[in-house]
Amino acid sequence: MTMQLDHDELHRLLAALAESDIQEFRLEGDDFRLEVRRNIPSPSLVTSMIPAPTVVDQGVASTISESKSESSVVGTPPPVVPASRSDLVDVSAPMVGTFYRAPSPDDAPFVEVGSRISLGQTVCILEAMKLMNELESEVSGEVVEILVENGTPVEYGQVLMRVKPS
Repeated sequence: MTMQLDHDELHRLLAALAESDIQEFRLEGDDFRLEVRRNIPSPSLVTSMIPAPTVVDQGVASTISESKSESSVVGTPPPVVPASRSDLVDVSAPMVGTFYRAPSPDDAPFVEVGSRISLGQTVCILEAMKLMNELESEVSGEVVEILVENGTPVEYGQVLMRVKPS
């Protein structure tokens, strides 16, 4: 039996998973594999990964791979990011979403390159499934690099910015 999953079915499945207590989910078909994980630390992420506030759902981190190019579910991979210097702390996306530098289009960005930040300060917003998740800094220091453009989709674990701790 061949399983097919169209775009609408995928969105309904991800919405149902986001509202459940399921932490890990895997679905495989002849031509696709869907893995969903949330709130599970990844060994490839730097320990300074910033979690979303506990008041809102952290969203669903998903990895989708397909062999059929005509499918509408396949996303583009995150851009290649240059290696980090050992004296910098990577701020990585704890979920799939859209990166926003400011609370609204008319407001100033939370941080700029050269900004001094303190522990707990909001550095950006990730929108996931219509929820705005403020990412708070887990380190004090200076923002050295911002690697993502405003309004850009980001992947789970993608480096968003780098901070030189103080």
